[in-house]
Amino acid sequence: MQNQPISPASAAFYRHGEASIRNLPVNLFGSVMGLAGLSLAWRLAHTSLNVPVFIGEAIGAFAVGVFALIALGYLTKIVRHPAAALAEFNHPVLGNFFGTIAISVLLLSAIVGPYSASAANTIWTVGVLATFALSFFAVSRLLNGKVDAAHAVPAMIIPGVATLDIPVTGGHMPMAWAAEINLFAGAVGAVLALLLMALIVSRLVHRDALAPAMTPSLMILVAPFAVGFLAYSNIVGGIDRFAGVLFYFGLFLFAVLAPKVFRRSVPFSPAWWAISFPMAALVNAALRYAEFRASGPLWIVAISLLGALTLALAILTVRTVRIVLNGKLFT
Repeated sequence: MQNQPISPASAAFYRHGEASIRNLPVNLFGSVMGLAGLSLAWRLAHTSLNVPVFIGEAIGAFAVGVFALIALGYLTKIVRHPAAALAEFNHPVLGNFFGTIAISVLLLSAIVGPYSASAANTIWTVGVLATFALSFFAVSRLLNGKVDAAHAVPAMIIPGVATLDIPVTGGHMPMAWAAEINLFAGAVGAVLALLLMALIVSRLVHRDALAPAMTPSLMILVAPFAVGFLAYSNIVGGIDRFAGVLFYFGLFLFAVLAPKVFRRSVPFSPAWWAISFPMAALVNAALRYAEFRASGPLWIVAISLLGALTLALAILTVRTVRIVLNGKLFT
């Protein structure tokens, strides 16, 4: 099973050996999620550790630019190759990565917030609508039945986690309806995360290991707990013991998965960006929890994770730029 493609339908949207915009993968939006999360982490480090403010702001500006470039590229794909984009959207695994677009929009609202409150409110509202629409579609598709258990891979959880990002980024939105939307999104995201985690872990335990190219997506399993920590603390207005439980299990899961993911035998591809946002969410959670507890060991953990994330995303950025410039991204 490891060497078999998920579906022969992949030929409908990827043409191997042919350089074309139709080969631009939607999962590349995961890079925006990771870079935006890294920017927010460095902002937290500025307020709590007094690191230079320009680091987080520069990374945030870069994230906005990357989103604009990828969005332009994917819109071109939709216009020129609509059948390819539709086939990718309907794919039982790759279709889940459209949730990365909605999450990117939500995170970018937090990036631009300090510069324009009105722009942040508008972007967040667009992200909320897109997130709920994608989550509704994803759950409806699952409930149609006859879902192959082999498709219960970590990417399946992305649309559910996307709803948790609504309260993560909307905790300070001034609209009168924002608080109830945040609570609604937190409820949907929490229950979906629990149900989908059960399906995914069952598949990972009882079936063959994921194909090597899909190995980085294992890190997505950290996201429900790290993002859940951030969402829960925003909804209740503080950090309590339950928030600590979410953080510590996310940290434990990261420690378990890291040796399985970070291996030289796993080939590089845009799929590696799947590690970025779960790690970024964990870093943000670690920084907030360390500040709350004022604990030296927790600060060491948080700073170490921030350094590891920064290094990992720097490497991924360089390698991605390389395959863009040599044309391999489109072949």
